[in-house]
Amino acid sequence: MNDVVIRPLRFTADVEAMRAFLERLGLRSRIESERGGWVDMLAGRGMVALHDAASSSTGGRPGQTTLSFEADKIDELKDRLEQVGFVDATVFDEAYGRVLSVTGPDGVVIWVDERTDDLYGYKLHNPEADERWTVTPYLSGAEEPSWRRFLDGLGVDSSVRFGPADGKFAVRLDLTTAEDLDDVQSRLADAQVTRNESGLEIVDPDGQLVVVHR
Repeated sequence: MNDVVIRPLRFTADVEAMRAFLERLGLRSRIESERGGWVDMLAGRGMVALHDAASSSTGGRPGQTTLSFEADKIDELKDRLEQVGFVDATVFDEAYGRVLSVTGPDGVVIWVDERTDDLYGYKLHNPEADERWTVTPYLSGAEEPSWRRFLDGLGVDSSVRFGPADGKFAVRLDLTTAEDLDDVQSRLADAQVTRNESGLEIVDPDGQLVVVHR
């Protein structure tokens, strides 16, 4: 796994339904809370985290996706961000581990969780990631050059898609796959799926649009 990995965070009304949906697409569950309400999932490149919206301490709403990351050494990452101008990068402790907070472009606060071997209260699944799948979040309301500079400062080895720069900043949970889209669609027989030039447009269990690109 790369030093810094992009990991969109979805606040959801039904963690298990979203988990099953993403597993059908091709992601694999890695770590989940023993109490429920949290699971993170691997693709070949990138991750997705699911958080029960009802237990969110930050006011996350069902269906809301935010941009977050996971890294090995957040102290080194803090220094790297400061060197490229993101001077408010701060490292602090949470109940589940150490976290870096930094204000990114467009005034968006980004959190980076530090990886830890202390899994007290969590279950590790040790999955083998499907290398055909990549997490490629779609950012709208984002000034692309500024975000490219920020992502370069993080050292993120992952693709990000950009939509219109006007409007409020938002994150959509998009994925890219090398798998045949017919095979993907066949696994989603009970979902609302539209096939077009972008790929597969799917309505997920939270009622949000997820686009799978080829």
